[in-house]
Amino acid sequence: MRERLLSRWRGVLLSLVGIVAIVWLAATGRLGLYIHPRYFEFTVVMALIAGVLVIAAFAVLPGVRDGDDGHGHDGHDGGDGCDCGGACVCGDGHDGHDHDGHAHDHDGLADADGHEATGSGIAPRRQLFWSAMTVLVIACTAAALLVVPPQTLTTATVDQRDLNNSVAVANASETAQLVASDTAGFTVKDWASLMRQGAGEEYFADKTAEVTGFVTPDPQDPENVFYVARFVVTCCAVDAQPVGVPVYLPDWEETYPVDSWVTASGGFGPNPSTSSAQAIVLEPAELAPTDEPAEPYVY
Repeated sequence: MRERLLSRWRGVLLSLVGIVAIVWLAATGRLGLYIHPRYFEFTVVMALIAGVLVIAAFAVLPGVRDGDDGHGHDGHDGGDGCDCGGACVCGDGHDGHDHDGHAHDHDGLADADGHEATGSGIAPRRQLFWSAMTVLVIACTAAALLVVPPQTLTTATVDQRDLNNSVAVANASETAQLVASDTAGFTVKDWASLMRQGAGEEYFADKTAEVTGFVTPDPQDPENVFYVARFVVTCCAVDAQPVGVPVYLPDWEETYPVDSWVTASGGFGPNPSTSSAQAIVLEPAELAPTDEPAEPYVY
């Protein structure tokens, strides 16, 4: 009975946990840690529709018949028109429960020598094990989605992806528009795009910037150069790509730990580092720790 109940509820519970998690993330403003804001309304509406369909499907699905154990012992048909409901002899002269001289005891589950079969206790134990595993999976899923707070992507993900790659930054035509634009509202992505597309020292000579992001080291010169970085999300966190503005500051890690959030402001200049691949860096006039923003990603 427990197995039947769990088999009906496990799919419903797992589905409802996911649906509640989506609605909860949207209500608390944390859904943006997983998907692009343009998909918020669509995702929430589809989650609500899914919730209604899951509940409706559970309500209309027929239950398993309690009296059907799949064996049909009340009336064995010997295949020759003889109903062997009891210890009858079929038309071919054979006892319906005696084949080739071997006893066939359904009730006692005994073998031909009269020994009780040991497998009768295995099935209940196996069912109990899988029932416990089902409960554990549902509990872990609920804890992961509803209890553990969602985390933003960090340097661990940066190490797996290419910082300032061509997919994350603006293309040539978009960069040309940036060159002609007011820099007051530029994001980390905008400055990283200009550096990636080679705007040049002449462009950066009289420019100042203020950027906020998390600290991640320059792989070529981690002791002297770090990036003020953010992740660019196109669709969801799975396709997020890191972008960053390089900052030259020897021994920076003594004051600003990796993955801590900072706000840096200042001008640009040639990179004094002989190891870093970045030709231009931000020379911070001010650099201060800050809290992670409500929307840590850029779009």
